[in-house]
Amino acid sequence: MGEHNTHGEHNTPGEQNSPQLSRRGAAVVVPLLGMIAVLVGVVVAWNGRDDPIGWFAYAPLSNQAFTASGGSFVSHGTLTGLAAAMVGLLVLAFWAGIRVGRRR
Repeated sequence: MGEHNTHGEHNTPGEQNSPQLSRRGAAVVVPLLGMIAVLVGVVVAWNGRDDPIGWFAYAPLSNQAFTASGGSFVSHGTLTGLAAAMVGLLVLAFWAGIRVGRRR
């Protein structure tokens, strides 16, 4: 094993290292996992929207009307589902960037 050996030089005729096989597998598995994460996230977010949220406030009598400043109530299930969908979208964006970069 010297420094002039090339990769696969000592392989027998039936033994070849195929990095293309692992790339092809990743080209199918990574977008599939991304799409599954997006779908699961959307389903969890959609089902979490019906969680009951209770809110009660007491304000003493005043001459001003209370207005909420852009606050919204989002359940924990909806937030978890949206986070899972975002992770799936990030995986798909990363995969698409790798694919475009390899073509150039």
